[in-house]
Amino acid sequence: MESEYITSRKNPLCVHFRKLSSSRVYREETGEFLCDSPKLLAEAVRWGAAVCAVLFTQETQLPAMDSAGVRMVQVSKSVMEAVSPMETPQGVVFSCRMESSQPPSRIGQGRYLLLEGVQDPGNVGTILRTADAFDVDGVFLLEGCADLYHPRTVRSAMGVHFRRTVWRCPLERAAALVKEAGVPLYGAALGERTVDVRQADWKHAAVLIGSEGRGLSAAALAACDRTVKIPMSDRCESLNAAAAAAVLLWEGWR
Repeated sequence: MESEYITSRKNPLCVHFRKLSSSRVYREETGEFLCDSPKLLAEAVRWGAAVCAVLFTQETQLPAMDSAGVRMVQVSKSVMEAVSPMETPQGVVFSCRMESSQPPSRIGQGRYLLLEGVQDPGNVGTILRTADAFDVDGVFLLEGCADLYHPRTVRSAMGVHFRRTVWRCPLERAAALVKEAGVPLYGAALGERTVDVRQADWKHAAVLIGSEGRGLSAAALAACDRTVKIPMSDRCESLNAAAAAAVLLWEGWR
């Protein structure tokens, strides 16, 4: 495997990687996003992701990959520390092409997840990983959610970006697609028509989860066919979004 060698933090590729890490606008302008760790690179290779460039340190074991068309660059530890979004770099950072996140013109019956206002990238990534584990047919990121391609979202999702479709669109568009497919939309909230999650029909269903602090918006609640609640101790008011998603998605999968 032939590779370049970079020692300067001011190298244009290093500057490019730092901007991919720090700027959502720059990611969207370039159509690329940043990933880190040999494990994520192995996932990208396994699922055929469009890898653009790989920066690695000498001692790092890279996965077997076809490097044709991929810029392979060996860097010093100091450069890796400057480029990696992690406090403790794992020896590899790489960029990938973004896939389209526009929703299709229609969806089929199945199980779907909609997220509204979940602002923490780590939570969004964890929820995506959970949705993958429980074989959800599609995920919609609605208004106010963390960036799908934020480095912490990517890291927490553990490769979901390479093997699952995640759509970004307004609430109205997602709700219309769900309705047109004949899939009931359940909101994770308390209300007049709230039922125990164990009593809901999950054969074909979409669940809408909001932020822990504010919950679902009035518009989101109005779009729901009914709301569902997770039974829990009276001492506990609520679960955070990632924990609630895990319970609800497992119930649907079960």
